[in-house]
Amino acid sequence: MAKQLNIFIENKPGRIESVTGTLYEANINVRAIEIQDRGDFGIMKLLVDDPQKAYLALSDLGLAVALRDVLAIIIEDKPGGLHKLAKLFTKANINMIDAYGFVIDSSREGIWCVEVEDYEATRSLVEENGFKILSEQELYEL
Repeated sequence: MAKQLNIFIENKPGRIESVTGTLYEANINVRAIEIQDRGDFGIMKLLVDDPQKAYLALSDLGLAVALRDVLAIIIEDKPGGLHKLAKLFTKANINMIDAYGFVIDSSREGIWCVEVEDYEATRSLVEENGFKILSEQELYEL
């Protein structure tokens, strides 16, 4: 299953640079990033090409970092693409704990990365309904 890094960092100048610098020194490529403001602290969520190596490098820096499972679901990059998936989740009573998306091929495909409670049931549901889930390798090599 694909992994994302969740990093708890102090909300002040230079903290993001320390994370990106550490990843650069470890030769790790960032594929997607989300930053959430929580006042004095924030959460950085990263998709990288080598999550285990990134986890170790950031832990060695003294940061609070966690590896989280995500499903990376391909959706059509057109009006209604995300709605089709959201409607499917609602019908199956699946709660999206956390999610974000990005486009990999404009007007063709996007990726929706989602945390859910039951990954296997969600995986089966989305695949049975015509969606493709990227493998770890496919996601990290984008």
